[in-house]
Amino acid sequence: MFAVDQRRSPSASERKRDPERTRARILEAAAAEFGAKGYAATRTTDIAARAGVNKQLISYYFGGKEGLYKELATSWHSTAAEMASQEQPLDTVLASFVATTLTDHGRLWAWSNLAGDSPPTDEAFLRAQVDQMRDRQAAGELPADLDPGLLLLALMAAAAAPLTLRQTASQITGEDPSTPEFASKYAEQLALLVRHLSGRT
Repeated sequence: MFAVDQRRSPSASERKRDPERTRARILEAAAAEFGAKGYAATRTTDIAARAGVNKQLISYYFGGKEGLYKELATSWHSTAAEMASQEQPLDTVLASFVATTLTDHGRLWAWSNLAGDSPPTDEAFLRAQVDQMRDRQAAGELPADLDPGLLLLALMAAAAAPLTLRQTASQITGEDPSTPEFASKYAEQLALLVRHLSGRT
């Protein structure tokens, strides 16, 4: 019997078979793998196996591991920008971000910050968020004497605490921070804190 060449390019039928669904499966699998292991430790073979596709399709659709990661980051920034819309009160925005600590995207974001080994992604999203903080201050939603960039950093860190400080959170509260129940309770308290900050209580 002849060995199968695992390095072969995807066939024409593989490329034509519902490409959007295939891309979505690869992205979903990549988010799970990057979220579980971080960028450096994640292998494209593991992503392909989880997605149930030929590994070469990752190169075909995304140009490789780095391109796949950047596509995930771009997608996440788009989702996060919608969540952080100025049409939403800041306490609601923060509650939404607390919920992401339960997702693969939340873990991916935490890994990228802790390990510092992931490819650089578009910084325009974060700059836009700082501008939004400044606009919220101008509208009277937040105190004007706070630095908008540092305030954004502090609130992002607070929202991520159930994920990035999971053991500490468990020790402080005696609860499991990885559950939806804890995320909901914590989000309510964080929203209350922001309302106090804005003088809306």
